[in-house]
Amino acid sequence: MTHVLAFDLGASSGRAMLGRLVDGKIEIEELHRFSNDPVQAGGRLHWDILRLLHELKQSLLKAKHRGVVIDSIGIDTWGVDFGMLDRSGELLGNPIHYRDPHTNGKMESVFEKVPAEEVFARTGIQFMSINTLYQLASLSDAGSVLVREGREFLMIPALLRYYLTGEKHNEFSLATTTQMFNPLSGDWDGRLLEAIGVDPALFAPVVQPGTRVGRLSSALCEELGIESAPVIAVAEHDTGSAVAAVPAKEQAFAYLSCGTWSLIGTEVAEPVLTERARELNFTNEGGVYGTYRLLKNIMGLWILQECRRAWEREGHSYSFPELVQLASAAEPFAAFIDVDDELFLQPGDMAAQIRAYCARTGQKAPEGPGAYVRAILEGLAFKYRHALEQTEELAGVQFGGLHMVGGGIQNTLLCQWTANAIGKTVWAGPTEGSAIGNMLVQWITNGDLKDIWEARRAVSESFPVTVYEPGERESWNSAYDTFKAKTGLIDSI
Repeated sequence: MTHVLAFDLGASSGRAMLGRLVDGKIEIEELHRFSNDPVQAGGRLHWDILRLLHELKQSLLKAKHRGVVIDSIGIDTWGVDFGMLDRSGELLGNPIHYRDPHTNGKMESVFEKVPAEEVFARTGIQFMSINTLYQLASLSDAGSVLVREGREFLMIPALLRYYLTGEKHNEFSLATTTQMFNPLSGDWDGRLLEAIGVDPALFAPVVQPGTRVGRLSSALCEELGIESAPVIAVAEHDTGSAVAAVPAKEQAFAYLSCGTWSLIGTEVAEPVLTERARELNFTNEGGVYGTYRLLKNIMGLWILQECRRAWEREGHSYSFPELVQLASAAEPFAAFIDVDDELFLQPGDMAAQIRAYCARTGQKAPEGPGAYVRAILEGLAFKYRHALEQTEELAGVQFGGLHMVGGGIQNTLLCQWTANAIGKTVWAGPTEGSAIGNMLVQWITNGDLKDIWEARRAVSESFPVTVYEPGERESWNSAYDTFKAKTGLIDSI
């Protein structure tokens, strides 16, 4: 029995998942799971890229020891981050983590060179300080060796693929997250790159999801004692893969990929580059098979994860189920936070940041872990409603419900509160959406599935979906109005 192998790397953990098709049904199995821990070194927050490569090799060894025949391999990761190769193909420095503060204030300096309106018109991408455009602008302004000596720009999956195959290709869905790719020209935007002092020659043409981009190299196969296998460029942005796996039956559907980040939106045939989309700070990221993902990036469960880490440092260890139970027992609608506030972007004592936010907005701070978690989860649910209403406005569609995928759907309280907040049905599943979407593109490329809609039918028939119906409408509607007033968010209409 042959398998496809999906390397699915998130911002806090990674996994290698085996998948096979049996009578039209998808079977998946976790082969290897590992943490993805940033490293503070030399005044910078970095990704430990060689550790990640080591874990990918361990996954291949585990497949070998199991006697698994691998039909193909795909990699998906988070967006925006990258490595730079020198003229000899060596990596220049450890990739910098998007949460490193070196991009603080860089958006404004870039807009002095290219107005924000033009940046959006050229890219269709949401303005976030973590975007690659501002990372490179910061490095260029600092005279970094990455910009001076760099000869090849590779995003994280492309860098890992380079180590596995020796081939160098950036992929479309990842390239669009940089805010340096022009969807109208279908290529990197030379005007933006030149404006920030970066040579456009560093950026090779991108490939589309479903492109065969090499094989495991002979050197790697000799090192590990394994057979070579083809490597396919899937939707290498993990959200792109997650959206591919949404078990939707209708062409117009709304999705929420829920994890460290939350990404909510819909799939469209063309990027929405209107002034209203820029005003609402929406993004048009590349999707699979000629689509774009019109969506809003929302901070996600990162805030809860950081609170938990801070409490652990203080000697209080809580499991996520324990925190959810404490939240369910806490007073509802006691504090309202905008989870996308800049206070919550960088690592640190997130409970202290929530207190600072409450002080700034004239609210009483939460007391006790349950109250903090409740404020975070309610804040997420309200932000989901806000973004969903704006998605409906931009797409001109009223959605009947919301598909939730990703590891965050294991938080059943968040799923139910999301249904309550949006006043619509929530369909939650599958959990391993990114890995499954990664596999789907491989199977379509290999000829095992006809197209994305046959693939989504297979997902629907292979994995359970939990249905959450909205409740407590009056109290959630009233609290939503208070949320908007406390956070100062603009209305979607």
